[in-house]
Amino acid sequence: MKDVPSFLKGYEHLYTASPREATLAWSRDARYGLFLHYGLYSLLGRHEWVQYREKIPVVEYGRLIEDFHADQFDADAIAQLAVDAGMKYINITSRHHESFSLWDTAENDFSAPSSPAGRDLIAELAEACARRGLGFFLYYSHGRDWKHRHAPNNDEWGGAARPHYDPPDPAYAYGDEHDLDIYLEFMWRQITELLEGYGPIAGIWLDGIAVPLSGDESRFRCQELYDHIHAMQPQVLVSYKQGLLGTEDFVAPEHKAVDRPREKPGEICTTLDPGSWGYMADGGPHLGPDEVWEKLRQASAARCNLLLNTGPLPSGAIETRDADTLRAVGERLAREGFPE
Repeated sequence: MKDVPSFLKGYEHLYTASPREATLAWSRDARYGLFLHYGLYSLLGRHEWVQYREKIPVVEYGRLIEDFHADQFDADAIAQLAVDAGMKYINITSRHHESFSLWDTAENDFSAPSSPAGRDLIAELAEACARRGLGFFLYYSHGRDWKHRHAPNNDEWGGAARPHYDPPDPAYAYGDEHDLDIYLEFMWRQITELLEGYGPIAGIWLDGIAVPLSGDESRFRCQELYDHIHAMQPQVLVSYKQGLLGTEDFVAPEHKAVDRPREKPGEICTTLDPGSWGYMADGGPHLGPDEVWEKLRQASAARCNLLLNTGPLPSGAIETRDADTLRAVGERLAREGFPE
């Protein structure tokens, strides 16, 4: 029993019989989690798709790493905020479409530890979650990568695979030189790193589904990846948004529920800033406590968890208005329980 992950306290006997069934049972009971979109895009404050939307050249965008300090990213404070909010888990963008990794990856130096921050943010948050018994999920951009030379390209794939540069950006491989398998092996190794180095993980949350759905999805070898994840950490749940193969452990659509088999768990992800997942500097309106309460009610009615996102400031701190909203909802949950 001593090896049972801290977030599965109370599910020990189920864990002994089947680690993944234990996490599934825990997940159904968890109901509410915190989503964090944090990366180089946070520094610009113009949406997490800013590289794609503004067609910023790959090399120019990459220079943002020189300004990534994360000096106010406080993993303990974030984990405690989740606890105060009545949440049971945290999911963070370990690597978004821009391909910047928040952990100490051996694959390249495009990472937080190689930036002026000089820190492994995934390690810090994993440890903070473990201390509080929170489940730790890792968002990973699978279908899209706007930096890797051999990531899905616009010649073969749709789904906003890459920014549309004119002339073509020389950072990418084209034609016969392009080899998707090189990218797939890169992802395999990175996900392996995340499963090897950061303690028990509750889930791997894959994104970029529109790209494999735009062509022959079998080329992405996703079932092989799912099996690898489960073999490495048998309690880990795998999702790929609303479901790519149908063999995912749960579905995680954006903003509203989708049809799914009754036995398949669901999670609705949405964001406190209706216009963006990453930090936006324009200061537009964010959801308040009553609006979040309604989101919780809708998720409950759909038999889904709610994964509620905030985009940390460039410094890594959580916006005060979002933190205040989360705590206010947590206080109401403590008084009333979840809305049904």
